[in-house]
Amino acid sequence: MSQAPHAGTAAPQRCSGAFKVSIQAPQMMPSPDGGPPQARRSLEKQYEGGLQGRSLGEMLAAGHPQQGEAAYVALESFQGTLQGRAGGFALAHLGLMHAGRQDLRIALVPGSGTGALQGITGELTLRIEGGVHHYELVYTLPAAVDATPH
Repeated sequence: MSQAPHAGTAAPQRCSGAFKVSIQAPQMMPSPDGGPPQARRSLEKQYEGGLQGRSLGEMLAAGHPQQGEAAYVALESFQGTLQGRAGGFALAHLGLMHAGRQDLRIALVPGSGTGALQGITGELTLRIEGGVHHYELVYTLPAAVDATPH
Protein backbone atom coordinates (compact mmCIF):
# COMPACT_ATOMS: atom_id res chain seq x y z
CA MET A 1 0.00 0.00 0.00
CA SER A 2 2.22 2.74 -1.27
CA GLN A 3 -0.51 5.33 -1.71
CA ALA A 4 -0.96 8.13 0.78
CA PRO A 5 -4.26 8.12 2.67
CA HIS A 6 -7.05 10.00 0.90
CA ALA A 7 -8.78 12.92 2.55
CA GLY A 8 -11.26 11.56 5.06
CA THR A 9 -9.18 8.48 5.92
CA ALA A 10 -7.09 7.79 8.96
CA ALA A 11 -3.46 6.65 8.89
CA PRO A 12 -2.93 2.93 8.19
CA GLN A 13 -3.27 0.67 11.22
CA ARG A 14 -1.94 -2.82 11.91
CA CYS A 15 -3.16 -5.86 13.73
CA SER A 16 -1.83 -9.39 13.93
CA GLY A 17 -2.65 -12.79 15.30
CA ALA A 18 -3.09 -16.41 14.28
CA PHE A 19 -5.73 -18.39 12.46
CA LYS A 20 -6.76 -21.98 12.04
CA VAL A 21 -7.66 -23.12 8.56
CA SER A 22 -9.59 -26.11 7.31
CA ILE A 23 -9.32 -26.79 3.57
CA GLN A 24 -11.53 -29.43 1.99
CA ALA A 25 -10.19 -32.07 -0.38
CA PRO A 26 -9.84 -30.85 -3.97
CA GLN A 27 -12.68 -31.34 -6.42
CA MET A 28 -11.20 -31.69 -9.88
CA MET A 29 -12.56 -29.31 -12.52
CA PRO A 30 -12.76 -29.91 -16.27
CA SER A 31 -9.67 -29.09 -18.32
CA PRO A 32 -9.20 -29.42 -22.08
CA ASP A 33 -7.45 -32.59 -23.26
CA GLY A 34 -3.78 -32.22 -22.40
CA GLY A 35 -4.43 -29.02 -20.37
CA PRO A 36 -3.12 -28.44 -16.86
CA PRO A 37 -5.22 -29.83 -14.01
CA GLN A 38 -7.60 -27.50 -12.18
CA ALA A 39 -9.27 -28.01 -8.80
CA ARG A 40 -11.73 -26.26 -6.47
CA ARG A 41 -11.44 -26.34 -2.66
CA SER A 42 -13.67 -24.88 0.06
CA LEU A 43 -11.98 -23.31 3.06
CA GLU A 44 -12.95 -22.19 6.55
CA LYS A 45 -10.82 -20.09 8.88
CA GLN A 46 -11.06 -19.07 12.53
CA TYR A 47 -9.12 -15.86 13.29
CA GLU A 48 -7.69 -14.89 16.69
CA GLY A 49 -5.84 -11.77 17.85
CA GLY A 50 -6.70 -8.29 16.56
CA LEU A 51 -8.99 -9.92 14.01
CA GLN A 52 -11.48 -12.26 15.65
CA GLY A 53 -14.10 -14.20 13.77
CA ARG A 54 -14.82 -16.72 11.05
CA SER A 55 -14.43 -16.76 7.30
CA LEU A 56 -15.64 -19.03 4.53
CA GLY A 57 -14.17 -19.14 1.06
CA GLU A 58 -13.56 -20.88 -2.23
CA MET A 59 -10.18 -21.53 -3.81
CA LEU A 60 -9.42 -22.40 -7.44
CA ALA A 61 -6.01 -23.86 -8.26
CA ALA A 62 -4.16 -24.89 -11.41
CA GLY A 63 -0.80 -26.39 -12.17
CA HIS A 64 1.48 -28.82 -10.39
CA PRO A 65 2.20 -27.68 -6.80
CA GLN A 66 4.14 -30.90 -6.06
CA GLN A 67 6.59 -29.78 -8.76
CA GLY A 68 6.72 -26.17 -7.49
CA GLU A 69 4.71 -24.75 -10.42
CA ALA A 70 1.14 -23.67 -9.67
CA ALA A 71 -1.28 -20.83 -8.98
CA TYR A 72 -4.39 -20.24 -6.93
CA VAL A 73 -7.05 -17.59 -6.58
CA ALA A 74 -9.55 -17.43 -3.74
CA LEU A 75 -12.32 -15.30 -2.31
CA GLU A 76 -12.94 -15.32 1.43
CA SER A 77 -15.82 -13.70 3.35
CA PHE A 78 -14.97 -12.67 6.95
CA GLN A 79 -17.41 -11.76 9.74
CA GLY A 80 -16.37 -10.82 13.27
CA THR A 81 -14.45 -7.98 14.89
CA LEU A 82 -11.36 -6.01 13.98
CA GLN A 83 -9.81 -4.52 17.11
CA GLY A 84 -13.29 -4.43 18.68
CA ARG A 85 -15.16 -3.04 15.63
CA ALA A 86 -17.90 -5.46 14.51
CA GLY A 87 -18.43 -6.10 10.83
CA GLY A 88 -17.12 -7.99 7.87
CA PHE A 89 -15.21 -7.76 4.60
CA ALA A 90 -14.04 -9.94 1.74
CA LEU A 91 -10.47 -10.95 0.93
CA ALA A 92 -9.14 -11.69 -2.57
CA HIS A 93 -6.12 -14.01 -2.87
CA LEU A 94 -3.64 -14.45 -5.71
CA GLY A 95 -0.88 -16.99 -5.14
CA LEU A 96 1.79 -17.96 -7.66
CA MET A 97 4.48 -20.63 -7.29
CA HIS A 98 7.40 -20.82 -9.72
CA ALA A 99 10.51 -22.93 -9.24
CA GLY A 100 9.37 -23.48 -5.65
CA ARG A 101 9.29 -19.71 -4.86
CA GLN A 102 5.96 -18.34 -3.71
CA ASP A 103 4.44 -14.93 -4.39
CA LEU A 104 1.22 -14.27 -2.47
CA ARG A 105 -1.05 -11.21 -2.39
CA ILE A 106 -4.16 -11.01 -0.23
CA ALA A 107 -6.13 -7.76 -0.58
CA LEU A 108 -9.29 -6.54 1.11
CA VAL A 109 -11.96 -6.28 -1.57
CA PRO A 110 -12.87 -2.60 -2.14
CA GLY A 111 -16.44 -1.80 -1.10
CA SER A 112 -16.92 -5.09 0.78
CA GLY A 113 -16.81 -3.68 4.32
CA THR A 114 -19.95 -4.06 6.45
CA GLY A 115 -21.02 -2.77 9.86
CA ALA A 116 -18.32 -0.74 11.61
CA LEU A 117 -15.85 -1.84 8.90
CA GLN A 118 -17.53 -0.02 6.01
CA GLY A 119 -14.97 1.66 3.78
CA ILE A 120 -12.07 -0.54 4.95
CA THR A 121 -9.12 -1.06 2.59
CA GLY A 122 -5.87 -2.92 3.09
CA GLU A 123 -3.76 -6.01 2.65
CA LEU A 124 -3.14 -9.13 4.70
CA THR A 125 0.15 -11.02 4.81
CA LEU A 126 0.69 -14.43 6.30
CA ARG A 127 3.47 -16.69 7.43
CA ILE A 128 3.50 -20.26 8.67
CA GLU A 129 5.82 -21.19 11.53
CA GLY A 130 5.79 -24.60 13.19
CA GLY A 131 2.51 -25.44 11.49
CA VAL A 132 0.78 -22.32 12.90
CA HIS A 133 -0.66 -19.74 10.49
CA HIS A 134 0.03 -16.11 11.49
CA TYR A 135 -1.34 -12.98 9.81
CA GLU A 136 -0.66 -9.28 9.79
CA LEU A 137 -3.38 -6.97 8.51
CA VAL A 138 -2.48 -3.42 7.43
CA TYR A 139 -5.70 -1.50 6.93
CA THR A 140 -7.27 1.93 6.68
CA LEU A 141 -10.77 2.91 7.76
CA PRO A 142 -12.54 6.17 6.92
CA ALA A 143 -11.84 8.87 9.50
CA ALA A 144 -14.65 9.48 11.96
CA VAL A 145 -16.89 12.33 10.95
CA ASP A 146 -16.52 15.31 13.25
CA ALA A 147 -20.04 15.77 14.62
CA THR A 148 -19.09 18.75 16.78
CA PRO A 149 -21.10 21.90 15.80
CA HIS A 150 -18.89 24.77 14.60
